[in-house]
Amino acid sequence: MNNIRAYFNQLVNINDTDWEIFSSKLVKNELGKKDFILEAGQIEHNLSFIESGSVRLYIPKEDKDVTFGFCFENQFVSAYDSFLTRMPCSYSIQTLTNVILWQISYEDLQKVYAKSQIGNTIGRLAAESLFLIKSQREQSLLNETAEERYLSLFQQRPKLIIEIPLKYLASYIGVTPQALSRIRKRITR
Repeated sequence: MNNIRAYFNQLVNINDTDWEIFSSKLVKNELGKKDFILEAGQIEHNLSFIESGSVRLYIPKEDKDVTFGFCFENQFVSAYDSFLTRMPCSYSIQTLTNVILWQISYEDLQKVYAKSQIGNTIGRLAAESLFLIKSQREQSLLNETAEERYLSLFQQRPKLIIEIPLKYLASYIGVTPQALSRIRKRITR
């Protein structure tokens, strides 16, 4: 839970009273590798902060899943569109490693907004974090080659090669696993 406070304190000072209100609503959730945080068709009820581990966001398809995002330690993860609209989600969120999450429910977040001076700031910072991940992904798809996306991903998160299966990386950067193998060969020469 200290990671969340440190994250927020980098951006805005949270007084002890507001922190008590917010942290009293957080629930710790420990998941194993390949567990689901959310499955397609469900409504997202939680905004989650990853204390440790990594997750992937993907659209389940009959022939093969389409991975469109990864979230890591000290990041928020949520099917935020479903969280806000209270409508079923069209994608899944699954752990890639053992994961420790701190979660706050939609209802409890509304209470934090109402009861604390800094509640709306906390919500805005979480929303901005999720938006930036989405925006960076979209810009990457529009402006970079698959090789550039691969290199960029590893510059940002060097542990990826260990934690994420290559088939998910290939899907994320928009190529087949075979094309990813050729990219990796070209890079290591």
